[in-house]
Amino acid sequence: MSAHSAGLVRDFSPKEFIPPMKMRRMNTLSRMGLSAAKLALRDAGIDALDPATGVALGTAFGPVQTSVDYMQEYVEKGAALAPPQLFAESVANAPGSHIAIELGLRGFNVTITQRESSALAAAMYASSQILKGMAPAALIGGVEEVNEMIFSVLDRIGALRSTEGGSGIAIGEGSAVFIAGVTASSRVYGYLSGFGIARDTTASISDWGNDPKAVASAMAAALDDAGIRREDVGAIYASANGNARGDGLELDAIRGLFGESAPPIVATKAVFGEYAAGGALQLAAALIDIREGDLRHILVNSLSAGGGIVCAVISREDG
Repeated sequence: MSAHSAGLVRDFSPKEFIPPMKMRRMNTLSRMGLSAAKLALRDAGIDALDPATGVALGTAFGPVQTSVDYMQEYVEKGAALAPPQLFAESVANAPGSHIAIELGLRGFNVTITQRESSALAAAMYASSQILKGMAPAALIGGVEEVNEMIFSVLDRIGALRSTEGGSGIAIGEGSAVFIAGVTASSRVYGYLSGFGIARDTTASISDWGNDPKAVASAMAAALDDAGIRREDVGAIYASANGNARGDGLELDAIRGLFGESAPPIVATKAVFGEYAAGGALQLAAALIDIREGDLRHILVNSLSAGGGIVCAVISREDG
């Protein structure tokens, strides 16, 4: 292996959030997702949500380790003896399902897998459903785990940053969950005021493309959806993850849209790592910045290898 570093969750104790008997039926991904959801309720100062509340999570790879474990049991023991619980936990929507069951939520329940943009795409979907009146609120966020299979594959294709430096990402794990919509809580961090999406058709299935105009169009669409001007943006929380091609593409797009008056650019994934956990933690950092700082609007970008682009505007005031 040429890479030897990742953003790992240390000293995580799900027992604080999940009863032991229930925890036995969950893999690491589900434990992190449910724990983050319960932390969101605790932070909001509420014990429960409207049963019609929805759930929308993003994950780039899902429970890969559980799938590997199940297939090993299947090959060694046959289909009849392979543990059914492992199979139930091998699907990407297992964390979202556990959250809904544990919290008694019967609204929409979706899990989006769009590589690096998974968490922000989930936030966009949930916001649209709330605006349509399909649910009064939603739990939104992302969850990801780092395991040997994912790490070794990404390292083999040259996606990870090597110990010698150069272009490449650092993969990160964890979960961040937020409550969006109308709830009994009076604590507000900010508002998801606009979204923009685009597709870079020059991108291959596993790499970034070379069309900054596609990225700029998604950013412009998010600003237009939020009803703000370019000069209203106080900061850009960039998708920047260390991949030279993707980072250069985003920087060219920012320069093309904002010119010489571009606001400060923040790159949180250098701290949290990439993929859905990094995307959700990127959103968390932007919301904290809005709540505790003096900015009125922050633009959050998320570019996926494969060409998917999702951008969002976080605002201090509603509307």
